[in-house]
Amino acid sequence: MREQGYPVKGAGIGYRRCMADTLPEVDPARIDFLEVAPENWIGLGGRFGKKFRETAERYPVMTHGLSLSLGGPSPLDLDFLNRLKVFMKEHSIRGYSEHLSYCTDDGHLYDLMPIPFTEEAVRYVAQRIRQTQDVLEQKIAVENVSFYAAPSHEMTELEFLLAVLDEADCDLLLDVNNIYVNSINHKYNAEEFLAAMPADRIMYIHVAGHYNEAEDLIVDTHGADVVDPVWKLLQQAYDQFGTVPTLLERDFNIPPMAELLQEVDQIRGYQQAWRKRNDRTVA
Repeated sequence: MREQGYPVKGAGIGYRRCMADTLPEVDPARIDFLEVAPENWIGLGGRFGKKFRETAERYPVMTHGLSLSLGGPSPLDLDFLNRLKVFMKEHSIRGYSEHLSYCTDDGHLYDLMPIPFTEEAVRYVAQRIRQTQDVLEQKIAVENVSFYAAPSHEMTELEFLLAVLDEADCDLLLDVNNIYVNSINHKYNAEEFLAAMPADRIMYIHVAGHYNEAEDLIVDTHGADVVDPVWKLLQQAYDQFGTVPTLLERDFNIPPMAELLQEVDQIRGYQQAWRKRNDRTVA
């Protein structure tokens, strides 16, 4: 468990523009924090800009980037980072995370591409993470991502992830759905992978749904309900790390707010069950 504590607590959801009118009707006690993609909100005016300002005053907010391209060949977008820094200060944003991947090559690729699992890539990405942290003047978290090919790999996904975290001295956004997806697609043990995660670096957790393309191919879509094996991994994470703040991601096929809140309640239920077990153990 992190000695320095977590930037948020409890169970949250990813905030999307389609929620601008329904979220204000929700009892704030049902949602502990929100997460937004800053690229979708920085500099936004009009009705949605006003809605976001009101929402950020009501809930703690985390930011999860889409476009920084930590593993990309192009120089880091310092203009974006400086605008992000102002945005985070203006809205009292609790933290920033990005994908451990890349999405640019002299232009945006509009997808998250896998970074080669090599020692050279570890040093390259870690330097860019440190540069990002220097600009923002705070630690960031990188997310373990789903991937469908491993080009030029000299080490495993687990070895690469742990090496980057250590070299960059950054935090981890732990996505348990991505662990499950990769375990099926690349045939490894999801429970063992999760057990190897460094507790002191976990900033918060993601859970999400996916699409079963075939028996041996899962696509990480964030467009469906969370499945039982992922819920079980989340419970394992709580057993191992304690009740880490956990966010429900839903980017497509977004159901009515009442349905989303059922999954948020399920997260909270697992957290409360862990606390009850832990209290009895301590007693």
